[in-house]
Amino acid sequence: MPEYLSPGVYIEEVSSGPRPIEGVGTAMAAFVGFAAAGPVNQPVLVTSWTQYVEKFGRLDESGRRNPHMDGAYLSHAVYGYFLNGGGRCYVTRIPQQADGKAPPPPRLELPTRASKALTSLIVTPKSETASDIQVEIGPPVGENPPPEAFTVKISMGEVKEVYENVSFNKRPKDGTSYVVEKINSSSTLVQVAEGPATGSLADRVPEFGMSVIKPLAPIVPARVDATTFVGSAAERSGVEGLEIAEDVTMICAPDLMAAYQSGAITKEGVKAVQLAMIAHAERMQDRMVILDPLPGLTPQQVKQWRERDTNYDSKFAVLYYPWLKIMGPDGKTEMEIPPCGHIAGIWARNDNTRGVHKAPANEVVQGALGPAIAITKGEQDVLNPIGVNCIRSFTGMGLRVWGARTLSSDAAWRYVNVRRLFNYVEKSIERGTQWVVFEPNDPNLWARVKRDVEAFLTVCWRDGMLFGLTPREAFYVKCDEELNPPEVRDQGKLIIEVGLAPVKPAEFVIFRFSQFAGGGA
Repeated sequence: MPEYLSPGVYIEEVSSGPRPIEGVGTAMAAFVGFAAAGPVNQPVLVTSWTQYVEKFGRLDESGRRNPHMDGAYLSHAVYGYFLNGGGRCYVTRIPQQADGKAPPPPRLELPTRASKALTSLIVTPKSETASDIQVEIGPPVGENPPPEAFTVKISMGEVKEVYENVSFNKRPKDGTSYVVEKINSSSTLVQVAEGPATGSLADRVPEFGMSVIKPLAPIVPARVDATTFVGSAAERSGVEGLEIAEDVTMICAPDLMAAYQSGAITKEGVKAVQLAMIAHAERMQDRMVILDPLPGLTPQQVKQWRERDTNYDSKFAVLYYPWLKIMGPDGKTEMEIPPCGHIAGIWARNDNTRGVHKAPANEVVQGALGPAIAITKGEQDVLNPIGVNCIRSFTGMGLRVWGARTLSSDAAWRYVNVRRLFNYVEKSIERGTQWVVFEPNDPNLWARVKRDVEAFLTVCWRDGMLFGLTPREAFYVKCDEELNPPEVRDQGKLIIEVGLAPVKPAEFVIFRFSQFAGGGA
């Protein structure tokens, strides 16, 4: 209490009424994987796709940043997250081999006919995702062609390009064309540049024959293993490094599948990483992990993967199947990616438009051409009860998420929205009652805490998050002498008991039809 020692008027400000508890955010994803560039071993906050490109894209020869990497899915997952409604996320880049730089793009250096030690022509594909490109150098055509002329044939699949009578003469004559200008202005497959070879134009002609430009191998660290993805909280690396990001609510590791496809991690390694992700979420108690199945699995194989190979049991983990088809970075070819990034975006969109209490299902998947494998109702009848959330395409409805279950065997935690609702309520109350710590532990404090928590839960009930016609039916808060006897208070503890009646999704909508004999009375 303040001291009043001399006469006068004194002002005191006293707190009155409840201390409002504010709801925490629920739509913050975290991604762990391989990026083309950027900081490593630290969660970096990204608020848009443009910002991701700036932070994790690699500068190419044109001066633009390319966010994509062959053999990696992180960029596609983050893009799908923002495309489907995600607003913010953390990205942890796993360090790569040596200095962390990606290998240079594939290129073909063609030697001269005069000497194989000298490079005549340098050929590079316009797209790093292009498959084998064949480059054939042959003789010129026509009568009496100049000695410096030659023919270039380029092909990839059904695409074939022929450039006859080209040369290194920048002032072509006798029906020839300057090879660099001709190919770079016309080819859709490659671009070329002069090599360092010197001598006469005829001496610089490339050696006749066929060569192949091989695509980049998947850019995955040579020594990557399960511990690379699991990481360390102390080093801020991998999944464990996300402990520092207290506002994370969803965790995805799309490049775990890239490491598996490259052979760097076995099936057992995938299981070890996913178990570590689940253990992290179980320990933190405020986030969920979105798991991906192995690539190319049939519905029967996914069932075996779920029940026999992994057999996860956690209310903090979910599994979505199958993979998604999207358009590749070249804008021409399709590719398949793990669904976790798109799903995280749908969760964020659902939270913003409907609320965390609404199951994130029967939602359209934006930016996907379709599922990698079409699933029938009969196949989902087998997968849904074991917690495999299916992504299905419906006529007139598009591609939709058609499941909202966790991997828990406990029926109380069967649905994703129930677990996420409790995460939201628990985290909000935890942050909103920090003022209670070290307050006098007496009935006055019990009443104040009970009042504040009830006020917050009443707002949740009015927003449709809790089931019941009245607040009394939707929740209860207990904080009294029974929960806090002297022996509990002597330990410095204050115990508050909260019960919630969460809303459950209408997973099975059943109409019952019957016949009746019509007619008037």
